[in-house]
This record gives sequence, C-alpha cells and structure tokens, in this order.
Amino acid sequence: MSNEPKPTRAERLLSRRLGAVLAEDALSIEAWRVLCLLADGQGHPMSEVSAEASLPPGTLTKLVDQLVDRNLVFRRTDPMDRRRIRAYLTARGRREHDRLDQRIRANLAELGVPQVDELTAQLADLIGRLDPARRRVDATGPHL
Repeated sequence: MSNEPKPTRAERLLSRRLGAVLAEDALSIEAWRVLCLLADGQGHPMSEVSAEASLPPGTLTKLVDQLVDRNLVFRRTDPMDRRRIRAYLTARGRREHDRLDQRIRANLAELGVPQVDELTAQLADLIGRLDPARRRVDATGPHL
C-alpha cells in the first residue's frame, strides 16, 4: 500500500484515466487544459493561457502551434492592445471540446462520480479561495 497522501494519489490516478481518454484523440492533458480555458469563447491572452495551463511560454507556444495545425485553435492580435496575442477555439475546436467533455464526463460517471458539475463547481470555488488573483471584490468586500 502506498504512503502517498490520498489527494495526491487520487489526482495522479485521475490524471492517468483522463490521459487515456484524451490519448484516443492524440491530445495531452495540457492540450485539454488549454481547450477548456478557451471554451468560454472569450479568447485569452497567451500569457494568461500559459499561467492557467501551468506551462512555460515556450512550451505553450509549441502546444498552441500544434492545436492551430489541427484547426482547433486560432490566434488573433488583441484589439485593445496590439502587442498581445489572444487565443480562441475554432468552430471545430468547440465541437471537439464538447465531444471530449461528454466522453470525459461519461468516463467519470463510470467511477460513480455522477455529480461532475457539482464537483467542478466545488473545485472552482476552492481555487478561487486559494488564488488571490481570482478573488472577487464587490461592495461588501472580498469573497473567499
């Protein structure tokens, strides 16, 4: 039996399972993170994508180049700041993201994790509380 902490082991095992699902479409977990970030349709600066995907800028550039070659992502100059480049999903990228998202949800449901949306919301809330850059502030003060 492993002495590895349960959350670390669970993360590793879940990543392995997710990686197997994505490998069927020749995608890495890092590529999936990029697609998920871009799935909101807002377009994101490459520096933000790099930070959110936990990838160094050079590695991200190569990864995005591959996604561009597969017609999943495109880049455009930021209309507000011409020095910045923003990444977006293509229509094909949106379809692929949606298809893979359904496959991943079905795969997780097989594990007895039927409340994927609730789990995702709880994890997003935890990230928001742990990451000061994501904390929202309104008239009543910061939300932790």
